[in-house]
Amino acid sequence: MKITPTEIPDVMIIEPHVFHDQRGYFIESYNKEKFPSKFQHIDFVQDNESKSSYGVLRGLHYQIAPYSQTKLVRVIKGSVIDVIVDIRKGSPTFGNNVILELSEHNKKQLFIPRGFAHGFVVTSKTAIFSYKCDNYYSPTHDRGILYNDPALKIDWKVPTKELILSEKDKNLPLLKGIADLFDYKTDLYE
Repeated sequence: MKITPTEIPDVMIIEPHVFHDQRGYFIESYNKEKFPSKFQHIDFVQDNESKSSYGVLRGLHYQIAPYSQTKLVRVIKGSVIDVIVDIRKGSPTFGNNVILELSEHNKKQLFIPRGFAHGFVVTSKTAIFSYKCDNYYSPTHDRGILYNDPALKIDWKVPTKELILSEKDKNLPLLKGIADLFDYKTDLYE
């Protein structure tokens, strides 16, 4: 397993070793012991999976305490552009984002600690997206940021007229209007 930090500290690209033979392939998609020691305490408790068509954009989502979540995300079928945004007050990378293509071909995963908003858009005909969470889904703690917030300057790589969003995601607030952000010094690992 290859682990590469991104330009935002603590957000990491995970590349599992892929073993190919005439039958297909095998990957170990998660192994707690192979994660850096500072993340050994993370206990993933929920796995989620979604299937979406081309142009479906889900995000930018996060949950506030006590249900904030660390996620490990990957694509099983198809491809997506995956985006995370640093929403930790006081962070030197506050408002910055990491954009990464995740696909069934590159098998890359993205490790997203608490303190980040997350979203993705499907760039293939369909995509099956899978993610592990270290806390349970809580509708009353669910929050988000508008996908096209001009301050974030995110290039979703799909023409705006082809995007498909839920009504909820179309009406999320801008980052500057959010009061319940994370604290850079204390919220990342709690």
